[in-house]
Amino acid sequence: MKKKRVVLVTKTPYNTSEDMMSEESHQDQEVCLKPWCFFCSMREPDASLRRVGISNYFKEMPLCEDKEDYDQYVLVLSELWHIAMTQSNDPEFPSLGIFKCMANLINKAINDKTWLLTNQNIYIPYYAAHIIGSYTMNKEEFAQIAVQSGVIPPLLELLRGKISWVEQRVAVRALGHLASYESTFDSVSEYEQEVVKVTLNLACTCLEVVYSEFVGVKKKKRVEYHRNLLTRGVGDLEMENRKAEEWGSQLQCWCIHLLNCFAFKERCLNLICQKEFLKELCHMWGGLVNHTSPGGVGLLRILCYSKFGRKIIAEIPKVIINLGNILRSSDDWQYMGIDCLLLLLKDSDTRFKVIDIAASYLVDLVELKTLGDKSNVGETITKVLLLEEHKLHNNRDLQQVLNLKVYRRKKEKALWEEKLEERRVLVGLIKQEANDKLRLGKVEEALVKYNEALEVCPLKLRKERMVLYSNKAQCNLVLKNPESAISDSTRALCLSNPANTHRKSLWRRSQAYDMKGMARESLLDCIVFMKKQHQQRSLKIPYHAARMICKHMDATWLFAAARSSRLIRVMKKKKNHHSNHENEANNCEVNFHDRNSGGLMPGLSTINGEPFAAKEVSRRKVQRTRRRIKKANIAAAQPIM
Repeated sequence: MKKKRVVLVTKTPYNTSEDMMSEESHQDQEVCLKPWCFFCSMREPDASLRRVGISNYFKEMPLCEDKEDYDQYVLVLSELWHIAMTQSNDPEFPSLGIFKCMANLINKAINDKTWLLTNQNIYIPYYAAHIIGSYTMNKEEFAQIAVQSGVIPPLLELLRGKISWVEQRVAVRALGHLASYESTFDSVSEYEQEVVKVTLNLACTCLEVVYSEFVGVKKKKRVEYHRNLLTRGVGDLEMENRKAEEWGSQLQCWCIHLLNCFAFKERCLNLICQKEFLKELCHMWGGLVNHTSPGGVGLLRILCYSKFGRKIIAEIPKVIINLGNILRSSDDWQYMGIDCLLLLLKDSDTRFKVIDIAASYLVDLVELKTLGDKSNVGETITKVLLLEEHKLHNNRDLQQVLNLKVYRRKKEKALWEEKLEERRVLVGLIKQEANDKLRLGKVEEALVKYNEALEVCPLKLRKERMVLYSNKAQCNLVLKNPESAISDSTRALCLSNPANTHRKSLWRRSQAYDMKGMARESLLDCIVFMKKQHQQRSLKIPYHAARMICKHMDATWLFAAARSSRLIRVMKKKKNHHSNHENEANNCEVNFHDRNSGGLMPGLSTINGEPFAAKEVSRRKVQRTRRRIKKANIAAAQPIM
């Protein structure tokens, strides 16, 4: 038996070893009689003794069966979690066996339910998996130590859902970090079939699980430790829902990241490239709470770099259409949608499967110069679209690109400055005429004039062309042509400097998407419009924009689909319940007649047993007879004159 030692320990948790050592003068102290204690070891001034004490604690912690020490476990893990989050690059704890300790604690929680439900041990698997993920996030050498310590099997158990979705979130995060390094990927890929299958299912169902088990549940029925982990014990119902939405988004995005690691290595593509999953993948964007992950479009882009992935994606028109919507929106990952379609068009095996749909979207971006840190985007799109130029005569969009970017550019190349200025004046006159017609309500005539101005306006006059396209979009909005309005406003935004900053075009495209019922695209455009409005030092929020945002916030809520599915199930259940009641009532009625007619002793006569022999009379005849009798009675009651 180990000899107990007397040490002084403070009640306050520490962030770093320096903080702990600086608290030696703290007055609120108590005597610690434990044979090994994490906080005592951290307060040890001698660095070598401190390391030995911490290492021994990591070895002994999973083996301890003393219930009095269980309360300290959560305090220690909470402190380790904080240190791992703030000092994830510090090699001290990884070198002292923290990964082995965390793996053993997760295994103990999974295999011993009694221990898991004792005191506050239910928090331990979450903290343990989170600590593994935090330390392996940035350092490949830490990931190697973690794999050698055997963290993958217990993380897989959590990923399978052995406890709850909260632990699945931190497990898939840690596995994603381990799979992202070249030296540790092979260790994860030993379980690749199961990992990919479980992760695919989790990515598709996690939002519905979070909604059905937490968000859609009344506060009193929610799991207590989930609430405490989400809000750190200091939040109300609104904060719980907000954090649950954030965690649900992270869970889905980290699942996609883990799949990205396998897709990048071209592993398990036959599992990942299931058509139904790829269709759902287009709608996995993480919601408005997601600011860092590209979501589903990021995985589609990785798949487009492989021959097999391009082949499958090219066969799904819905995916191509969704990629087109992304590149014509204010999505932060717009360039990924462009990359996907260009990769499909460059492949001779998939080009003619997607050319008709892809060209109808990409044609609106051929005048785009820069997009973020990417330059000459429009020129790149033009070159890809005009591959095999001799086969373009059958496609109107490609013919339009050819006329605009080749023939017209050659024609205007030798245009003198004086001639250019004349054209500018002419365009201004035609535009003014179109504006007058638009004000008078002659929208179709105004649209013709704007098209005429664009034909005359040189390609160099980008600002003038931007305004003309934006005004065309307004005409199409009035004429209820949302697709044309989206196309024109997108072209205007490509011509703006910098790209996607023209406020009127953003608002008009938002309205057009709203007409088509595309809430996400409309909301993103409206949000960017509001940001540009604020940058112009206009503190007043436009009423129409605020109304548009309020309209689409509910439709684009991360759990909107899960909520709708649940409502549909409830309605079906009520309908079935109602129909069952009707059937039961009918059966009861039938049984009642059967019982009265033939269920009695033979020979006994009943009223129901003797059929009524009178003829059936229609209701109308009965009413006519009653009216006749009533008239006869009235006539009889009148005195004779």
